[in-house]
Amino acid sequence: MLRNLLALRQIAKRTISTSSRRQFENKVPEKQKLFQEDNGIPVHLKGGIADALLYTATMILTVSGTAYAMYELAVASFPKKRD
Repeated sequence: MLRNLLALRQIAKRTISTSSRRQFENKVPEKQKLFQEDNGIPVHLKGGIADALLYTATMILTVSGTAYAMYELAVASFPKKRD
């Protein structure tokens, strides 16, 4: 019982803090400058090479999916020959 009270006293002495122990650098102003800069690059590509790769992959998937869907529609629109 005494041990529990001593442990409770130790816990009560600790300071309660909502801030993190590590301090993080605020990168928001840098990102704001990057995205607000008028350099002719569309906003969806201003994030760098990763954005360009994701955009390219998305466009390839979209175009190839559309082409495949049109191919399947064309195949389905013609009747099958009976043997």
